Amino acid sequence: MQRTIDLNCDLGEGAGHDAELMPLVTSANIACGAHAGDAATMRATIALAQRHGVAIGAHPGFDDRENFGRRELPLTPIEAAELVLRQVQRMQEMAVPLGASMKHIKLHGALYNMVSRDAALAKAVVEAISSAAKNPTIFVLAGSKLEQVARASGDIRVVSEVFADRTYQRDGSLTPRARPDALIHDEAQAVAQVLRMVREGVVRATDGTDVPVRADTVCVHGDGPHAVAFARRLRAALIEAGVALRAP
Repeated sequence: MQRTIDLNCDLGEGAGHDAELMPLVTSANIACGAHAGDAATMRATIALAQRHGVAIGAHPGFDDRENFGRRELPLTPIEAAELVLRQVQRMQEMAVPLGASMKHIKLHGALYNMVSRDAALAKAVVEAISSAAKNPTIFVLAGSKLEQVARASGDIRVVSEVFADRTYQRDGSLTPRARPDALIHDEAQAVAQVLRMVREGVVRATDGTDVPVRADTVCVHGDGPHAVAFARRLRAALIEAGVALRAP
C-alpha cells in the first residue's frame, strides 16, 4: 500500500469552486486560456495556490471553449507540440512575476486523451515540454502511450495519474465521456475505487476485469456541483486510511 498520494484538481476554469477546493488538494492544474481561463483568472488561481501551499501546474487544452476542450480535433504532432508549448510558456509568464514556480504540466480533456493513446503525438508533446521547462514533470494517464514515451525519454519526470470519478476499460483507458457509464456518480463507489487503486494497485474495469494501475496522483474534478463535498470526503478517507497527501 502506498503511504503518500497527490490530490490534483483542474482549476481556473470558471467553475466557481476554486477558493473552497484549493485547501483540499495538493496540486492545481491551472487552465492556460485555451479551453478556459484568461490572464486574470490565471493570476488569481496562482495566487490562491500560493496562499495554500499547493503546487502549481499548467493545464493546456484545445482552443475550443465552446466544447470546453472536450471535443477531439484533428492535429499533427507539430501542431500538438505548438499548442502545448504556447500554453506552458504563458503559464510561466504569469507565474514568474508572482514569485511562483510551475511544478508540472497536465494536459486537458480531449487533448489528454488523444496524446495518451497516440505515440507520435506523445513524442512531440514530451519533446516540447522538455524544451520549455527545466527538469519538467508531466502528469500522465497511468499505463498510457504518453507514460511509456515520457519514461523512455529520460528527460522528464513522470507522475502516473488515476481518476476518482471515471470508469476504466479493459486496456486501462478511460471510458469515453459519450458513454453513459463514463462517470461514477456514487461518491462512495468513487472513494472505494481510489482506495483500491492506492492500496492494491488495481482498478475494476467496466467489463469486470481488474486492471493494474500505478497511482501517483488522483484527479478530483473541480467543475461538478458536488466537487467540494466529494474532494473533502475523498481527502478524509485517504487520511483515515493512513495515506499522507503530498505534491509529487
